[in-house]
Amino acid sequence: MCVGPRCTEDGVAAQAMFALVGEKIDARPHLAIKRTRTHCMVACRAGAPVLVVYPEGVWYRCPDEAALERIVSEHLEGGREVGELIFHRLGEGDIDSLEAEHG
Repeated sequence: MCVGPRCTEDGVAAQAMFALVGEKIDARPHLAIKRTRTHCMVACRAGAPVLVVYPEGVWYRCPDEAALERIVSEHLEGGREVGELIFHRLGEGDIDSLEAEHG
């Protein structure tokens, strides 16, 4: 996950989002997920902190806690991508969020 400093003012909110995603993952001990942070993924057009899920290579916009909850519960736990939050996919490049929704 990107923790700024560009995606949120001085990265403060992005750091908080990183901590929150950790809490959400830790609350699901059955998930075998490793998380890490980086200071910038240079994907500022996302307009929010960026969370990348591998091995799929799906890049998500994480504008708020509700988005994080959906990514954790739907993708990480349920195996279903959250199309409207995806803006980039490894091997395909940038994608239109409507295209991701309808797949």
